[in-house]
Amino acid sequence: MATLLTLNNEAVPAVNQLCTDDMSWFSGVAHTFLVACHISTSCPAGFLIGLEGPGVDYDSENYRWFCERYERFVYVDRVVVAPDAWGMGIGRALYTEFVSAADGNPVLCAEVNLLPRNDRSLVFHEMFGFMPVGEQATEGGSKRVQMLVLEL
Repeated sequence: MATLLTLNNEAVPAVNQLCTDDMSWFSGVAHTFLVACHISTSCPAGFLIGLEGPGVDYDSENYRWFCERYERFVYVDRVVVAPDAWGMGIGRALYTEFVSAADGNPVLCAEVNLLPRNDRSLVFHEMFGFMPVGEQATEGGSKRVQMLVLEL
């Protein structure tokens, strides 16, 4: 878990920072917790934490946004790929595996930062087939996110 925590926190502000307790909490409530490893070193190259919704007692403005609008969904809380593994298809593989574990949920929900802008993630989600369904300011207006869904 320490390596995943480091990967996560090196990806800030694309994802929110976590502590050890946060990672432990996610491991207990996640619908899906996927880890991809480098073939040559077996070291983690990326991970995805997915939740089912609604129903998780989670203090996330973005998760709550989807809970208010969808009766049933799976939600990508975070996906992180190590920079040295970018372009290797790891993000696509993590998302594909998450979709296959969606257990009949009708939509996959995610959000991507518009402020600070995360163009790499915006392009990825568009290419994967996600459609924008809204935007919201978070963290007192210091962030703005685009809300995305993929019909399953």
